[in-house]
Amino acid sequence: MTRILVVDDDAGVRELLEIMLTREGYSVVCEADGMKGLNRCRKENFDLILTDLKMPKMDGLEFLKSVKELSPGTLVILITAYATGETAVRAMKEGAYDYVEKDFDVDDLKRLIRQALDTKGLKEEQAPFQRDSDDAVHFGDMIARNKDMLRIFSTVRKIGDTPANVLLLGESGTGKELVARAIHDHGPQAKLPFVAINCGGIPENLLESELFGHMKGSFTNAYFDKPGLFEAARGGTIFLDEVGELPPPLQVKLLRVVQEKTFRRIGGIEDIKVNVRIISATNQDLEKKVREGGFREDLYYRLNVIPIVIPPLRNRREDIPILTKHFAEKFSRIYGKEARAISAYALGLLLEYPFPGNVRELENIIERSVALEASTIVLPENLLQPSSVLERVGASALDLPEEGVDLNEAVSLFEKSLIEKALQKTKGAKNKAAELLKVTDDSLKYKIEKFEIV
Repeated sequence: MTRILVVDDDAGVRELLEIMLTREGYSVVCEADGMKGLNRCRKENFDLILTDLKMPKMDGLEFLKSVKELSPGTLVILITAYATGETAVRAMKEGAYDYVEKDFDVDDLKRLIRQALDTKGLKEEQAPFQRDSDDAVHFGDMIARNKDMLRIFSTVRKIGDTPANVLLLGESGTGKELVARAIHDHGPQAKLPFVAINCGGIPENLLESELFGHMKGSFTNAYFDKPGLFEAARGGTIFLDEVGELPPPLQVKLLRVVQEKTFRRIGGIEDIKVNVRIISATNQDLEKKVREGGFREDLYYRLNVIPIVIPPLRNRREDIPILTKHFAEKFSRIYGKEARAISAYALGLLLEYPFPGNVRELENIIERSVALEASTIVLPENLLQPSSVLERVGASALDLPEEGVDLNEAVSLFEKSLIEKALQKTKGAKNKAAELLKVTDDSLKYKIEKFEIV
């Protein structure tokens, strides 16, 4: 449990802070002056110290300097009724994390303490986090350590020089277009056009014109000749995202392009030759769709010369830290902010989250956090929406039986189950289980005894 030392000669302030911080789940110790506080620091370790500036025997700045010599890693926040710019500068030079005035807002102080502790956690975890970044492989606009992703990078290098069609398989948000662009960039067509289209995002009556173009007068509002995307991509690559959404008539037309390298615009009478590499992608089970008659078998095999399966983010959790750092740096630049670091607790939340939206969802979360966060630390409250974790927990609750249920008994059973799972996850470490459940050690101990958990 996080340990905080409060040093203040005002008994009322000590009592207020002790009650407030204990309710927040911290272990709190109070001393009345700097000498006693320093003696306590010699005997015990603290994560953070709140100290008054003006005290008898030893003032706050002297106390701060002594604490930093004794325990450099301990964070110190000064509380003062005499805040001046000169005092603040001196306090920061001596190593204070920050300072607040004595008429502080309780919520602001809580937030400052959380931010300070997150900074401490970040520094303690920075070395392994940096090693994660150093071990990562950058490939095009992608970054990964996961073995499956590294195999994909290797495959892309091998097939870049070949004209073979590629089918990318994976859930939405896994980065299929990034892989497609990497294939394009590693081939002889790298300096030629890369054209992407989402086949499921355009109405059927417009999709044919987008892909193959049309002639003037071929349909209502066709006031001029219009080349399609296959012509725009000539010599380069066309990326057909969500190819499984193609309607049957367009599957026939696409098959002709694949087989004969020719097509006709809507309303056209001349065959247009085109030399493009086709990379397709889908989040569907195309084999199943072929069996069910929803996708042409001959087209499927023509597109699926080289299949590449992209894993969901939940299966490559070792990449979450480096992706998070990458996106934090990216959006800090975009928004013109100082580079954002990730707090240890925030990173822990991300590692636990299932990411149904995959890498795209992680990118969105970090962008929102950087946009909203005023500090240089990405904090937990600006990451996942509060309901995200709770919805996952609530989803595992029992359905309400027809005959009804004793609510108090059901809640107790559910609470006991969560505690048992937390203890199992932490291998019996009660302090870590308490952190997972966001309760104090004493509260967890009481509930373990109450529910007779062994």
